[in-house]
Amino acid sequence: MSYFERMDAVHMDILKEIGNIGAGHAATALSKLLNKRIEMTIPDVRIISFDEMMDIVGGADNVVAAVFLRIEGDAPGNMFFVLSIEQAERFIQQMIGDEQFKLEQDCSELSLSALQELGNILAGSYLSSLSDFTHLNLYPSVPALSIDMIGAILSYGLIEMSRVGDHVIVVDTAIHEEHQPDDRVNGHFFLLPDPESFHIIFRALGVENDE
Repeated sequence: MSYFERMDAVHMDILKEIGNIGAGHAATALSKLLNKRIEMTIPDVRIISFDEMMDIVGGADNVVAAVFLRIEGDAPGNMFFVLSIEQAERFIQQMIGDEQFKLEQDCSELSLSALQELGNILAGSYLSSLSDFTHLNLYPSVPALSIDMIGAILSYGLIEMSRVGDHVIVVDTAIHEEHQPDDRVNGHFFLLPDPESFHIIFRALGVENDE
């Protein structure tokens, strides 16, 4: 029986709670960065197949904005924070105060830095929460930003994951200003631990390996 088959509702609740704690830290950091009250929630955490992951982001050929980073430490792996182009533009508009901003018209260093910093804050907060909960030493590399077809962006991580299974942990995120939930920015974290890291993470969550 695989790790994924042994995961139950309790473990998924634990993963969601880890996400919520990380979201709280990220919201505090974003509030300071933007000088406004920011709230962040984790609507759902689930384990999905590669095909489902591609469906979530509109198919392998869909162009998205993604922040990629390498997880180092006790359980190495890859992490991607993925936004649709529309959602990425919405965040940049809020960050630089320009409601007319469009990525295809102004792919400036300032706008790209804004997206990269968003990914850096969110990933760092989530990994810090995961590390605190599991007592594993986990820390992110410097994030890299890419605007490309999602299939091309995820290709490296999927090649690594194919050695252990065909599933990935997805953490949904929703970011919005206080009292403005209808104007939220929605994105997805995809957590792809290296094959040798799976038993470390799941053991820390209380899931034992039958093998």
